Amino acid sequence: MNKRISDKDKKDWESFIKSSEKLPNKDLKNQKKKFFKVRSIDLHGYSLDEANKIIEDLIYNAYLKSVNKLIVVTGKGLHSDNEKDPYISKDLGILKYSVPEFILNNRNLMSMINEIKEAEIEDGGAGAFYIFLKKNKSIK
Repeated sequence: MNKRISDKDKKDWESFIKSSEKLPNKDLKNQKKKFFKVRSIDLHGYSLDEANKIIEDLIYNAYLKSVNKLIVVTGKGLHSDNEKDPYISKDLGILKYSVPEFILNNRNLMSMINEIKEAEIEDGGAGAFYIFLKKNKSIK
């Protein structure tokens, strides 16, 4: 193999360096962008039973309509009346804990869900969570 660089290659390289031409970034071009169909709901003010029924209906309807991502705002439980009653569990009575627990214990709902995780700060942070739904294979 010839280790010497030709004069023509040197000139081509120097002209490329001096030019403002940019090479396309193949890595950026090949990245798949994820587009989410997003729905959100705010459960502030709902009782636990109401919130569970609403979230169940939301997940079923979103799955049927091929929505990928749900943003569920429950609040942090800072203003919950449960704090005043010593006979009610502080953790399980608050929507923040109870709604995800309801979903995780429901096999039908979990069969439609890929992942549940805490929301980013711009979507509610610790007072909200995401539900990422599976693709509905019955819809083409």
